[in-house]
Amino acid sequence: MTTRGEAQQRVDRVRAFQRELEELRSGGVLTLTDDQRAKVERYHAALDAELAEEHDVDADDRGKQLSLGMKIASLLGAISLAASVFFFFYRYWGRLDTTPQVVLLVAAPLVTLALTALLAVRDGSGYFARLAAMVAFACFVLDLSMLGQIFDITPSDKALVAWGAFAALLAYGVESRLLLVSAILCLDAFVAARFGTWGGAYWIDFGLHPENFLPAAALLFAIPRFVDHRRYDRFDATYRVWGLLTLYLPMLVLGNWGAGSYLPLPASLIEGGYQVAGFVVAALAIGYGVRQNLADVINTSVSFFIVLLYTKFYDWWWQIMPKYLFFLVIGLTAVLFLFVLRRLRTTGRAVSAEAL
Repeated sequence: MTTRGEAQQRVDRVRAFQRELEELRSGGVLTLTDDQRAKVERYHAALDAELAEEHDVDADDRGKQLSLGMKIASLLGAISLAASVFFFFYRYWGRLDTTPQVVLLVAAPLVTLALTALLAVRDGSGYFARLAAMVAFACFVLDLSMLGQIFDITPSDKALVAWGAFAALLAYGVESRLLLVSAILCLDAFVAARFGTWGGAYWIDFGLHPENFLPAAALLFAIPRFVDHRRYDRFDATYRVWGLLTLYLPMLVLGNWGAGSYLPLPASLIEGGYQVAGFVVAALAIGYGVRQNLADVINTSVSFFIVLLYTKFYDWWWQIMPKYLFFLVIGLTAVLFLFVLRRLRTTGRAVSAEAL
């Protein structure tokens, strides 16, 4: 089954082919007969009509610009409606008895879930379905939170499992990367809370030890290797990017705050170790991304490498260097990065040419 992302890529390839064919004709390199040109145009017209009907693809640059505006409006609308539901509950909550409260809490996510399913069938673009799905997720989070308050249930990290599972269900149902990120954040928090509990802390204090997040990073980065996401546009990249962020951010924190580590070592030694590990891991990830042609891995790892390097430059030289010399070093380092990245790009092109 063709996904919307694949359909859009097919349309883009058709437009690129048409432009290139026109360039070849203008340059006298290739000229189709009138019959051949008519056949190609009819085929492309039929293909455009089919993909537009099934997947609501953008046929030109103007359509892409409008789609970008729709994505931004959908995102802002989803966040605003979710916030509206939240504040509506808290505005009128105290005026209701327990029974209406429970009925309303149970009904809200079910009704919005049904609305999401209906819109997913009738809305080919998916924007309204994703908006409704975000509201359904907000209602579900409020549902568990406020039911726990009503019945005086002790807060537990297990609620993160329910929230994450519901967000993942909606994300895969309407192909929403925003909801996928919500599910990933719930998974991050749950895994960190579990490891924090096993370390002897109360689950809600999992953030006091950034190392609690490292197992979740490995899990997130491994998911695309074992789960087929060909039907879901850029879901693999989302898992990889958030897996790397879940790895890099704790390393960045521990590289400057060794007291937050579980390791029974001096804080200065822990900080130095994580700084070195950060550079090594980022460099290895960049190499892996180049070999596997994963732009998301390369960009995320290069960004972390630069942030970590500039952080160390500040620690080492800000106090002892004249400011003009400090920023000169920063600028020359940026130029060096440009040369290195250009070399990596050239190497990647050579590998691609050999594969062809």
